Amino acid sequence: MELVVFVIAGAIVLSCGLGVVVSANPVRAALNLVGTLFGVAVLFVAQDAHFLAAVQVIVYAGAIVVLFLFVIMLLGVDEAENLAVEPLVGQRPLALVAGLATVGLLLTLLVARGESLSAERSVSGAPDGTTANITEIGRVLFTDYVFAFEVTAILLTISVVGAVVLARRPRRGDDLPPAADDAAAPDDALEHR
Repeated sequence: MELVVFVIAGAIVLSCGLGVVVSANPVRAALNLVGTLFGVAVLFVAQDAHFLAAVQVIVYAGAIVVLFLFVIMLLGVDEAENLAVEPLVGQRPLALVAGLATVGLLLTLLVARGESLSAERSVSGAPDGTTANITEIGRVLFTDYVFAFEVTAILLTISVVGAVVLARRPRRGDDLPPAADDAAAPDDALEHR
């Protein structure tokens, strides 16, 4: 039964992840991201990490994707820009080489550590119940990884601000200098009404 759940959830994660990458419509990409996050939550449940599954659904599928959709709708982005034009010459081959190098490095590190690809132990591993697991996650997150936690929060804030700045379309008249007529006294403007 576990194998069936893993295969189905893995197929959902992979297909929805592919949909995020190849979708030209940003709303469809965000909905595919929701499917990916729900599939990952199912994988967490299969590993007996119920708290992580709940956080995955509530925080990521609930809040973060809603924020993405809010920004997409606010900016009025309908379709992706022309993907045939590359901003950097040779960008796609370099990205492919970098991706393959990253996968090779990760596999090399995995083999060097002597870890097997099949997990022998549970990830959640709390012998005395889920409360100890949640307490341990909180303790480790806010003691050993507090710097990474704060850097991640700052990085997410900067990325949202950067996305808004990059996607902002200039309004009509934003780039025009103020005319001499506009500098007239406010009393003159009231008399013409």
